[in-house]
Amino acid sequence: MNKKYLIGLDIGTTALKGIILDEQGNILSTTAVEYQLRTNGNDICELEAELYWLSTQKIIKELLIKSNITDKQIVALAFSSQGETLIPVDKNGGPLRNAIVWMDNRSAVEAKQIEKDFGNNKIYQITGQPEVIPMWPATKILWFKNHEPELFDRTHKFLLLEDYLIYKLTGKFFTEESLSSSTLYFDINKKEWWDEMLRYLGISSKLLPDILPSGKKVGTVTQKAAALTGLNESTFIVTGAYDHAAGAIGAGNIEQGIITETTGGAMAMCVTLDKPVIDKKLNLPCQCHAVKNKYFIQPYGQTAGMTLKWFKDNFSKEEIQQAANENKDVYDILTSLADNIPPGSEGLTILPHLMGTGSPEFDLNAKGIFAGISLNMTKGHFVRAIMESVACIIKANIESLEQMGYSIKEIRVLGGGAKSKLWNQIKADMLNIPTISMQIKEAPSLGAAILAGIGSGVFNDIYDGTRKTVKVDQIFKPQKINNAVYQQVYEKYKSLYKLNRSLWS
Repeated sequence: MNKKYLIGLDIGTTALKGIILDEQGNILSTTAVEYQLRTNGNDICELEAELYWLSTQKIIKELLIKSNITDKQIVALAFSSQGETLIPVDKNGGPLRNAIVWMDNRSAVEAKQIEKDFGNNKIYQITGQPEVIPMWPATKILWFKNHEPELFDRTHKFLLLEDYLIYKLTGKFFTEESLSSSTLYFDINKKEWWDEMLRYLGISSKLLPDILPSGKKVGTVTQKAAALTGLNESTFIVTGAYDHAAGAIGAGNIEQGIITETTGGAMAMCVTLDKPVIDKKLNLPCQCHAVKNKYFIQPYGQTAGMTLKWFKDNFSKEEIQQAANENKDVYDILTSLADNIPPGSEGLTILPHLMGTGSPEFDLNAKGIFAGISLNMTKGHFVRAIMESVACIIKANIESLEQMGYSIKEIRVLGGGAKSKLWNQIKADMLNIPTISMQIKEAPSLGAAILAGIGSGVFNDIYDGTRKTVKVDQIFKPQKINNAVYQQVYEKYKSLYKLNRSLWS
């Protein structure tokens, strides 16, 4: 009964995941709740704000039941949150409309207006965002002002998703620095609201929550929230983090020189920095980290695992049926085919740009290419070449970072791609950097739980929390013979893009 436990909740785009963790990093229970976004097939993407709160109630109850511990043993809770999703609320914290989800593009005109009136360079220097796109909450607030003026006038607070759930649990309006960094109205250098942008939007800081660093105690659970969730009124609610920052903490990426890389549908990297990097040559978003006095940038690729999924869906019906018959993961079957193919895929080279490219090219018109096909090639060649092409995207981004003087000593892999030992080894060999997989795969939830422990005093600081809870699964060391092969693959990858770029421009 004297043991202390922490809850970390990760509010994703289509699901909410959670864990209960003890002081030594052992997981007692995990669970997830999915929700369906409301879209019209074009620019609209919403979700009922109340559904996030109902999902939070459900997941906390399930975690407690599965863990078989009492509510009094839960010391604290914190969130890892998707960024940019915006919820206007009244003075009682009640949502005035559906949440506008981060991927909603209705405010494209407002984004262009902000870009014209401020200029990209000024916005980049202050907010760390190199482009003005409809994703950013500032553009959404301006859309409210232009298209829903009655709602705009009635709004008591404009909240991000983590802010909203903190309020539902504590009755207090607070946000934190890492999540606010992508609003376009937060100054990442001064770590305060950017007054000039607020005036432009027609709001004051009174319409926004108060700002705290990550890992700070907000308050305890209200009586009403305790009754709805099963938590105890003594449980502390602590400021969490933007999901990529939380994932970095959950993987031990808290010092410059370590990066985390997530291969899911897309490829996203989190590069920890000692100071902000605002550089047009990199042209990458820079945000406050959840680690005190640290920052991070986010190189990314539009498609990664999505390319492999596309190949699976369209060309792997036999493997899909085999997986169903044998109760296996179809990706394990495909990976086993790729494992029989030598490094370099015997000359097959792929550009996996099925939705254009992210960094470092930023070419939205780019298309996918399969080059070097010969009669001896099998399905395994294509699977391996796709895996190698994703490693090429990562290498291109690391190369850009190294040209800016950034030295990388190890890469920690997360997401669905990290489950594949073959893919992890390919990355290590391509990058010539040790690649590390983690025991706890749900790194954002773990990162949130660590922050909960810091804010409640279970851990002394971020270093104490990660040392006790973050555990390595396997280290994949670069193999020199394969690295030599992959250097040739990478050169072909770069040449293939350069030579064909004019075909889709």
